[in-house]
Amino acid sequence: MSVATPIPARHKDVNRAKVCDDNFVEFVKAWDGRPGHRPAPDEAVLEGSHCSARDFLELFESQLVSRHLDLMARVLRVQQKVFYTIGSSGHEGNAMVARLTRHTDPAFLHYRSGGFMAERFRKLPDMDPVMDSALSFAASKDDPISGGRHKVWGSKPLWVLPQTSTIASHLPKALGTAIAIEQARRIGHALPIPDDSIAICSFGDASSNHATAQTAFNTAQWTAYQRLPAPVLFVCEDNGIGISVKTPGGWIGNAFRQRPGLDYFFADGLDLANGYGQVQAAVEHCRRTRRPTFLHLQTTRIMGHAGTDFEIEWRSFEELMAVEASDPLLRSAAIALESGVMGKDELLAKYEAMRARCFAAAEEADRRPKLDDLAEVMAPLAPYTPDKVQAQATRSDFAERRLAVFGSEARLPENQAPKHLAIQINQALHDLFCQYPEALLFGEDVAQKGGVYTVTKGLHKAFRNARVFNTLLDETMILGLAQGYANVGLLPLPEIQYLAYFHNACDQIRGEACSLQFFSNGQFRNPMVMRIASLGYQRGFGGHFHNDNSITALRDIPGLVVGCPSRGDDAATMLRTMMALAKVDGRVCAFLEPIALYMTKDLYEPGDGQWLTAYPAPGEAMALGEERVYAPEATDLVIFSFGNGVPMSLRAARRIEAGKGWKVRVVDLRWLQPLNADAIARHAGECARILVVDEGRRSAGVGEGIITAVVEAGQGAKPLRRVVGEDTYTPLAGAAFLVIPSDDDIVSMAEDIP
Repeated sequence: MSVATPIPARHKDVNRAKVCDDNFVEFVKAWDGRPGHRPAPDEAVLEGSHCSARDFLELFESQLVSRHLDLMARVLRVQQKVFYTIGSSGHEGNAMVARLTRHTDPAFLHYRSGGFMAERFRKLPDMDPVMDSALSFAASKDDPISGGRHKVWGSKPLWVLPQTSTIASHLPKALGTAIAIEQARRIGHALPIPDDSIAICSFGDASSNHATAQTAFNTAQWTAYQRLPAPVLFVCEDNGIGISVKTPGGWIGNAFRQRPGLDYFFADGLDLANGYGQVQAAVEHCRRTRRPTFLHLQTTRIMGHAGTDFEIEWRSFEELMAVEASDPLLRSAAIALESGVMGKDELLAKYEAMRARCFAAAEEADRRPKLDDLAEVMAPLAPYTPDKVQAQATRSDFAERRLAVFGSEARLPENQAPKHLAIQINQALHDLFCQYPEALLFGEDVAQKGGVYTVTKGLHKAFRNARVFNTLLDETMILGLAQGYANVGLLPLPEIQYLAYFHNACDQIRGEACSLQFFSNGQFRNPMVMRIASLGYQRGFGGHFHNDNSITALRDIPGLVVGCPSRGDDAATMLRTMMALAKVDGRVCAFLEPIALYMTKDLYEPGDGQWLTAYPAPGEAMALGEERVYAPEATDLVIFSFGNGVPMSLRAARRIEAGKGWKVRVVDLRWLQPLNADAIARHAGECARILVVDEGRRSAGVGEGIITAVVEAGQGAKPLRRVVGEDTYTPLAGAAFLVIPSDDDIVSMAEDIP
């Protein structure tokens, strides 16, 4: 009868970080092997390895940096000196990826990338991975990447773009960056990085299952199938577990080894001597072939998911000990001792010296200033330099290019008769492409077809496929591409075919594009103007997917600029300002195009042509937040609205004036985020009564923001009413008009205002 070997009391310690720490020291002390002949710096650290002794010693130091930052964080967390404990322990082999790539290869990293960062810091002189990381762990405003806003791996000089993603939402923009590297050359755009750069994107095995990751893999295969270059190195750091959910054994290899268009490589991330050549092969393949490459990097996870993850509550001691025995630092210690590059005393001294260095940095970081001012916290979120934006928006030094595109002076849009909204947007886009040679327009059906509503008609013919092109039908990837293009200095105008489709991809704007300036303290940015066919009131076509009025989903995204023109001239001048905001201040903008107003010509009666507008020539632009006011002298009633609500309010105003004798002012807000609270307050203060017309939904529209601005300005005591859509999806056909405001609803509500 066999008897189970008892587990030593030390190994039952609930503090698994301490156990892993002790394991290393005990392993080195207990080693009784015979060291080999110490190799020269350029010789293989072990026979047959592609890793030289110099490579190994520097990689091992990077591993120690990562490990002791983790250990330090676990100790100082309880003292409130450190605010982040999701560690990299077990993943230190990712340092090989950093060593074998360049610091100019844009990197989008998994949060367990301490080893990668420590090694990449080696690429430039006078950079300290320990102190920089300690400042980030301590949320100090001296943190060189986020300024104390979050613990992120990132560095402007090292081309590591900070990520806050935990669900692989950074994969689409990493792939987008790889595609952009190649596309920039096709349009003659000078890259800020070498032409043969690759994009690096690391993530965990659990995250590879996420829909956002899968869309990036699918698009990578889609590009490879068409022989389009996309030099992205996907690095799946496979530790076999996601928090507490285990990845089935062999799942990653089985899922990706035979995936067409995604070239698969495996590397042992637990063994520097063995894995180095494997990583090297993947990196060289990606750079040489310019094909999407999948590097399956074997790792492990010790010390739990984070400092708050007490694994002993759900894993046995036997299982924990087995995992801890695979610690890559134990293997690195063995390589050092077996090869003779370090003796036991030297190894332990190096280990303890790094511990002291990390703790000293952490104590110094704790003494550094923290963010304690709201304005300072928010400073990088939504930069705005009005004078520079205005100068850029009104720049008109591209007259020669315009003449070539439009054909003659007589055919310039400002020399044409007034036109409807769709045509004026189209003309403005042609102008913007002349003004910005780095501009790209892309999405579903935008090229030869010219868009579902022909708004982009002629752009593909004028500017060719390198600048105007169709994408696969995947909104997440469209916005990932936009971020990728922005990362290398291009100016993207992605089109989302309908507002309802945006919700499939919202996190690419909320969690990624709009957060980048904030979490990089303004060092990185994702300038873009996202065009979206939006809102309701289509006749003969629709249902809720094509009549979506969910503007609140956009207004809730910090830093996003949201504009919605109701007429053609406003659309042109707003687009110019949005492009300038993107170019000058790196802003992310959403341009909502009211579908039902695209072709609208008349306002009051059929044939009156009063909703056609003349095209504003280059040199005219609309200031951010500037409203359009109809009947500014009227003071009996002010109606605030936007989009489809504007022509409805104008028609209703005529009826109200006829029926009640009131003089009615209509204010088209045009800019929905940020709302111009000062303008709202001013108009409310000048008028006796207030009516808000909001085509959004009752519980989530724009009206709440308008009313809040009125009340906070002290105007809430005046008669105040709201006409708004109902809390329902939009039904098909005529029933749609039962749930959204109408001219009659506005007039009826005005009748009830005293």
